[in-house]
Amino acid sequence: MKKVRIVDVATHAGVSKSTVSQYLNGRFGHMSAETKQKIKSAIETLNYVPNPIARSLKVEKTKTIGVVVRDVAGYNTSRVLRGIDDYCKKHDYNVLIYNSDFNAEAEKRALLSLQQMCVDGIIITSSGLNSELINQFIQNKMPVVQFQLEYTDCQSHIVLSDYQQAAFQATEYLIELGHKRIAFFTQEFGSSFSRKARYQGYLDALDKHGIKAEQDLMQLWDRENGFQRSPIDLIHGKNPPTAIFTQHLAITADLLMVLNKAEIEIPKKVSVLGFDEIPMVDLFKVPITAIKQDAYQIGVETAKLAIEAIMGKHDDLQRSIVPCSLIKRDSCQKV
Repeated sequence: MKKVRIVDVATHAGVSKSTVSQYLNGRFGHMSAETKQKIKSAIETLNYVPNPIARSLKVEKTKTIGVVVRDVAGYNTSRVLRGIDDYCKKHDYNVLIYNSDFNAEAEKRALLSLQQMCVDGIIITSSGLNSELINQFIQNKMPVVQFQLEYTDCQSHIVLSDYQQAAFQATEYLIELGHKRIAFFTQEFGSSFSRKARYQGYLDALDKHGIKAEQDLMQLWDRENGFQRSPIDLIHGKNPPTAIFTQHLAITADLLMVLNKAEIEIPKKVSVLGFDEIPMVDLFKVPITAIKQDAYQIGVETAKLAIEAIMGKHDDLQRSIVPCSLIKRDSCQKV
């Protein structure tokens, strides 16, 4: 099928290309009702669809926001994306989504592609390995909003869950159940403020209740290799934890598989509390107590901040904090 061009609409309507262009851009100042009707009829007859990118380049706005995420299918990420898309639709912005699959090179390619497409702004949950490029974008006046993860070497507008307060609340809940030896399972902090904030909340709760933080109760995990030390060895050790507080959905999922394989009962043998909800958690034999992030609201706040930045409403970097909630279920017991 031959592509219908603006010149075809002009010929069909019997007007100039510039008149059609004025109509498409809503400039009707000196245009008669008859001319507007001719152009409208020509567009409908020819099924002409304007190219929004081509049109917007002339006015230096594409009404498009690029979004780069690490896992588009992730439980929280998918809800964040829904919040972003819903808010952008209400404000007549298009959304382009790139999935990096936790790959820094893929993330870099996505960022460069979005730059070439002349998007008005970028929303990203970053790997932390492309901070130099993101900083270049910011220096070149590209509105950038990060969410979920914050890094020391990349300062932009950002939307975060209240990680420190949530971790404090979760740890204090375990302490109130009588737990004093609470293991903390986390990823390497690196330059991530967000991971450090969760750890600080954990430490604050221990300190408030006069409990000494013990290094042997901190367990590291990564996506490639899993747990640095066996959780089973920790649980069967000389002075085991009575509760485990995991800092990510993926860590919780791995831990549950390990405990299930070893036939370790929750919460009879050890209580488990996770940061992030688990999909279909109520179908589990023992539903897991968890910190719930308001992922949809994070998406809404992120999109709102991005559009405000595009419109030039903020001279200073903005920081939006979204509260979390503790969902109490059956995986934690009194000791």
